[in-house]
Order: sequence, then structure tokens, then C-alpha cells
Amino acid sequence: MTVIGITGPTGAGKTTVLNILRDMGGAVADCDQVYHQLLRTSAPLRDELRARFGDSVFGENGDLRRKELGAIVFEDQRALGVLNAITHRHIVAQLRRLIAQAEAENRPAIALDAIALLESGAGDLCHVTIAVTAPEDMRVERIMAREGIPERYARSRVQAQKPSSWFEARCTHTLRNGGAQAELEAAARALLRQILDKEDL
Repeated sequence: MTVIGITGPTGAGKTTVLNILRDMGGAVADCDQVYHQLLRTSAPLRDELRARFGDSVFGENGDLRRKELGAIVFEDQRALGVLNAITHRHIVAQLRRLIAQAEAENRPAIALDAIALLESGAGDLCHVTIAVTAPEDMRVERIMAREGIPERYARSRVQAQKPSSWFEARCTHTLRNGGAQAELEAAARALLRQILDKEDL
């Protein structure tokens, strides 16, 4: 089974590539969903966060108070580094379990979908990595349509992220999404077929 890392800036078209892989019988692990699930279900993760950041980041019902935690880490780069180290370790451990599950199901591949794939250590689990990139204006338009937010806010989000060139330089393959949806779908299907057939890895 092939483990494929899929990353790139928001609004570039990663979901389209993931849906193609699903159509080809592959599994998908969304690292954001994994993180949110772990926050609800993983006592070891919650215990580590409580030990490092205190009871104040949890509400009376036990839910994580994201704003309170965010206020702590975004004013302190060292605290942010600690938070990332804790969460990334638990996410990678869960991804290992999901990879084993996909292999047990005889899937041809599993995609790990994460904007921080390379920084988190999850990229080390992958046989190949794909950067999905697109021009800034196209990404802004997609984010506006998807989330119903004004252009200024969408553009500030896009500009706050790493540039496409950062992802392209660090991944083994690149899908540049600059045209019609059908063009990206065709390119993604061809690349994924090449990867699954173990060509040029």
C-alpha cells in the first residue's frame, strides 16, 4: 500500500485530488479532523495540554477553550512550539493507526491531507508527497465562495500562509491548478495512477 501526503496552501484544490483518490479506492485521513477528534476523545492528549497550559484552557464541560489557548500561544512562540510538538506527536500516532487500518482493508493507498504535513512529521510516514498549488487570485476567489467571507479577509488568510513555491520545493510531485476543474481532475488522476503503478517514485 502507498502512503501519499497531500499538502499545499488553502484554496488550491486539495479536496479535488483527494476525491479522485477516493474514486480509485484509496482512503483519506484529514489531519484537521484527526486533531479535532483527538481533542474530544484522547485523554493522554488532553492531560498533556492541561499539564502544560493549565485548567483555564478547558471549560466546565471539559471542552478545550480554543480562544484561551490561542491567546497564550500566539503571544509566545515557545509556547506555540510546545503546543505543536504535543499535538503533532499525537496526530502522527493516530495516522499510523489509520495507515494500518487502510492496509488491513487492502486499500491501494491512503492520503494524509494536511497543510502542515511537512512541518508536523507526518510527511515522514509518506512514500510520496504532492503539493497542490494555484495562483493567489484563484485561491482567494475559492475561499470567498466556499466560506462566504469578504475578499480582504480571504486575501489576508492567503498571504499569511507559506507561498506555493515553499510546498513545491519540498514535495516529490506538484499539481499546479491554474485552469478548469476538469483539467485538475485529469492531471490528478494521471499522477495518482502513475504513483499507484509505482512508476517514477
